[in-house]
Amino acid sequence: MKTNAILFDLDGTLIDTAPDLAYALNEVLNSYSLPLQSIEKVREVASFGSTVLLKLGLGESLNEVQFEEARQRLFDIYSANIANQSCLMSGMETLLEDLERQHILWGVVTNKPKRFTDPLMVELGLADRSATTVSGDTTDQAKPHPKPMLYACREMSVTPQTCIYIGDAERDIVAGRAAEMTTLAARFGYLAPDDKIDEWGAEGVIDHPIEIMEWINSD
Repeated sequence: MKTNAILFDLDGTLIDTAPDLAYALNEVLNSYSLPLQSIEKVREVASFGSTVLLKLGLGESLNEVQFEEARQRLFDIYSANIANQSCLMSGMETLLEDLERQHILWGVVTNKPKRFTDPLMVELGLADRSATTVSGDTTDQAKPHPKPMLYACREMSVTPQTCIYIGDAERDIVAGRAAEMTTLAARFGYLAPDDKIDEWGAEGVIDHPIEIMEWINSD
């Protein structure tokens, strides 16, 4: 079936957000006089949200109230520095240009909250290029539920069966498959050492964004 649209996960698939996430985390850790975390370590957990990100540096050192205060501080710092160093993943600009040249729609389905997703897309000049941008709170369910994927298809006026979804977490593949999309797992994304990407059930595993065009052209 001809591919009409490509959908991307955001963090670690479309955009390398780890530098700005690491900055925000380290500002929080510095306020507690705790050791700072490397961008490499942040990349391993960046896809799993603020709780996992904070626990990377804070561990269990704070009580529940203190942890929530740290989370709000993380959010505030990240919001103020959301696109200082973030950029498209290597090779992604070439891919997007190829898609646009072939009049293939592309969009984003992420679990990142709208308050962060929308400003980031605007700052990187992607908001007007994306045919749809679905955040973690756009619908009443987030990935691995298929509802955000189906919402994106309605926004683009395409059927799920003509979409390819690319992500770097198992929940991305679960959501895409539940929506009856073709799924590609991004080995170039934010993977933890124990991730078994070849066992996620994706139709393919890719090492570079340009391989997506090979899938499209094989239709």
